Parts: sequence; structure tokens; C-alpha cells
Amino acid sequence: MILLGIDPGCRFAGFGVIRKQNGVVVLLEHGCLRLSASKPLSERIALFHDFFLGKIVQYHVTDLALETPFLGKNAQNFLKLGYLRGVLYLLAHKNTIHIHEFSPREIKQGITGFGGASKEQVARVITQLFPRINPVFETNDISDALAVTLCGLWNTQKSQTF
Repeated sequence: MILLGIDPGCRFAGFGVIRKQNGVVVLLEHGCLRLSASKPLSERIALFHDFFLGKIVQYHVTDLALETPFLGKNAQNFLKLGYLRGVLYLLAHKNTIHIHEFSPREIKQGITGFGGASKEQVARVITQLFPRINPVFETNDISDALAVTLCGLWNTQKSQTF
């Protein structure tokens, strides 16, 4: 199994790629796609599509993990996030990839043991789980994406044991 976890955003999209084979989990890649706010939204969506299609093809991704969106203070951002999620759903369908979705609370609970954990607490646990990566993430998008990726991994492990 190769799982791609994504924290989508129109400016920053964090991601993590994990492979599990014979009980061994390996972090293959993690990072953040940066999209310029000065570019039109249609161009950013196309760049987002091409970038994640490249990761899917490069790593032969079998599973995709996403955080379910929540309507915050800005409905416009929520709408734009919907465009990106639509791209990911299409990529998953076209490439026969299983989608796993988790609420922010489920992710925080799964990673830290507390559903109301802060982003800093999540990042701290991620650096403990992956001690070889840089302990200071450039953005929360990377640690959030790795948290989503791990939830996807743990969820598929549970579903495969029953």
C-alpha cells in the first residue's frame, strides 16, 4: 500500500507519502506545494492537479487520505477548497485510488490522543514519530498533511484486520 495524505489549500497544500510493505512503514516524501496568490484561481487549480497527478504516478499511490472540510469564518475559502477536493476526487476515480476522510477532531484524536489538540501539539507528535525529518516545519500544512497521512494508514490497517 502507498498512501498519499493531502492538506489541500489554494496557497499551500501539504502532503505526505507513506509506503507500508511487510509491516514496515516508510515515509517516502513530504512537503508543501506553494501556489502564488497572484496567479488566477484556474491556473492554481491546474497546477494543483498536475502536481498531485505527478505524485500519484511517481509513487503508484493506492490510497488517498483527506481531512473533511469545515466551514470556518470565510465561505469563499470553503468554496475554493471544494474545487481542490473535486480535483482530488477525480484523480482518485481516474486512478482507482481508495479515499479515506477524517474530521479535524478525528485526526487530532488519532495523533495526539486529544481531539482538541492544537496544531503545535500535532506537529510535536509528528516529529516524534518521524525523528529524521526536520523538527521545524515550514508551515502547519506539512505537519497537518503527515497527520492526515498517518490517520489514513492506521485506518486502512484497522479495516484490513477485520
